[in-house]
Amino acid sequence: MSDQTSVPAALATGEHAPDRNLALELVRVTEAAAMAAARWVGRGDKNGADGAAVHAMRQLINTVSMNGVVVIGEGEKDNAPMLYNGEHVGDGSGAECDVAVDPIDGTRLTALGMPNGISVIAVSERGSMYDPSAVFYMDKLVTGPEAASAVDINAPVADNIAAVARAKGCSSSDVTVVILDRPRHEKIIREVREAGARIKLITDGDVAGAIMAARAGTGIDLMLGIGGTPEGIIAACALKCLGGVIQGRLWPRDDAERRRALDAGLDLDATLSTDDLVRSDDVFFAASGITDGELMQGVRYRGGRAVTNSLVMRGRSGTIRKIESEHQLWKLRAYSAINFDSAG
Repeated sequence: MSDQTSVPAALATGEHAPDRNLALELVRVTEAAAMAAARWVGRGDKNGADGAAVHAMRQLINTVSMNGVVVIGEGEKDNAPMLYNGEHVGDGSGAECDVAVDPIDGTRLTALGMPNGISVIAVSERGSMYDPSAVFYMDKLVTGPEAASAVDINAPVADNIAAVARAKGCSSSDVTVVILDRPRHEKIIREVREAGARIKLITDGDVAGAIMAARAGTGIDLMLGIGGTPEGIIAACALKCLGGVIQGRLWPRDDAERRRALDAGLDLDATLSTDDLVRSDDVFFAASGITDGELMQGVRYRGGRAVTNSLVMRGRSGTIRKIESEHQLWKLRAYSAINFDSAG
């Protein structure tokens, strides 16, 4: 039976929603960005790594059959010559889409050769992604499907840890919470420890941290703390596929940002749900490893070949694919404008 029989005809065949095979095109984009960035692993140059990943992603994204607009990208047009917010991407022939990209989630991790540097892209129906421009940071709670209905970002930390433990059939001391290692999180870290739970501190990699909290087998049960709003929306796309939950509250950094948010009509006390951040189930997500981590292996080199590992997901079907690809570098050199061979 065709996959198209399980979804509305407009979504399966029309031009107003992403095509059902789009995820397998998108993984080529993250693979290219990961391979380009991988040559910079451990070289101490995060700008060089990011530039290589952006260039590679831009080259490949415009071969994808979609009519996309970058909603979350590398910044405003004046400051980002490629993959800027509002840029039209794709070959223009397919569905109208919102596109969120993070050529490297964890540029510092990549530059230092640390775990969990990944390349990410998410696509959803046009107009469905939350606009993150007013407030750059948000307070977040992320967990997987087992405890999705049991947690509340407005509840005490200890209560959420206990709720996750009950949902997973374990004790609070078995729960592991991932938190960005920032001074602003001293209170949360103290409260997690007082609740008896374990902590995994990460220096960067907000998107990877959220996926780890939602995906089984990573050793992470819950993510707490303040991180980027754009990364929260990308994480929400992944959670649409994984079945977990993200809850968020906007966190203005200063009075000017608070005024901008209020002028935009935003409620700073509101709790944003997964559905608020991505107002569609027709979501595609792809991520490829740059450095090794809990989610997937980074790029490996084997005698003229590069081996990539990727996670590819679709929200509507709930399909999750783990893909290992071998790339013959000498063949890529013959036709690709992307430098997969060296840093620089």
